[in-house]
Amino acid sequence: MVAARRRQQQRRWGVSVLLVAYLGYVGLGAGVLQALERPAEVQAAQNLLQQHWELLANHTCLQGPALRRLIEGIIQAYKSGITLQGNTTSLGRWDFSGSFFFSISAITTIGYGNLSPSTVAGRIFCILFALFGIPLNLVLLNEIGQLMLLGVQHCAHRLEEVFHWQKKASLLVKTCALVTGLLLFLLLPPLLFSDKEGWSYEEGFYYSFVTLSTIGFGDYVIGMNPDRTYPGWYKNVISLWILFGMAWLALVIKFCINFLESSSDFCKCNKSSTEMAEDLMDGNKNSVTGLHDVEICNDKDTKTKGPDESHTYAAPTEAL
Repeated sequence: MVAARRRQQQRRWGVSVLLVAYLGYVGLGAGVLQALERPAEVQAAQNLLQQHWELLANHTCLQGPALRRLIEGIIQAYKSGITLQGNTTSLGRWDFSGSFFFSISAITTIGYGNLSPSTVAGRIFCILFALFGIPLNLVLLNEIGQLMLLGVQHCAHRLEEVFHWQKKASLLVKTCALVTGLLLFLLLPPLLFSDKEGWSYEEGFYYSFVTLSTIGFGDYVIGMNPDRTYPGWYKNVISLWILFGMAWLALVIKFCINFLESSSDFCKCNKSSTEMAEDLMDGNKNSVTGLHDVEICNDKDTKTKGPDESHTYAAPTEAL
């Protein structure tokens, strides 16, 4: 009972510290972004007002309300994916490839925001589609991530057998997997975006990370420039890139989370075997991260204890 109360008190303190750190981190980001972006916003607003008044002054036949309605109509049409091209309009955002890309962005929760259903039936279908599609996407991403992880572990095991490496093999394979993922999902795709979209490398890299991390600001979206012609395979290949890239980035983020949690003070490695068994039976450690932390504690204690003691200490974990 005393141990349970102590654990609850430690958890409350841990949540409080994490909450303070979280709010401080968000506040830091808000302050930096305000300092960087606010002057540009003010300058853009001043330029817009100046162009507005210059247009009215140079074309006296234009009326202010009529010009405002025209601008609002252009903005609304652009949100619907329609732009003016001379005396015609551009269509194509809701063809099959565009709809397929929108479906991917919906169930992956990227949600760029540049395109959305405009009909009542389309919005209702989008809700139902996402309701079942989001869990399906999570299951698929988990399976793809597990396959990637198994591939890395298999390569590490083969290197250990062939070259009789132990820790070096695991570190080498993980480093190669990280570098390969960086190349395939973050470093090389901006080159394709530079060719097809006309973006700079920095803009392409920014789009890659914002997309794969499901932030999805919507300021950069592929296939939306009416002045460019895109091949039919373009959006379909990018959809597959998003799917596998999200699984890879999720693994990287998971490793980072495990590293932060294992290096924090929440893992109390001086617990007795009875207290650890109670934690596992209560379900407090019944998760991938929790079991990882228990294994870390076991490894540390194994180095300081004898063979018999370490075997008895690991028994509760093996029993699960």
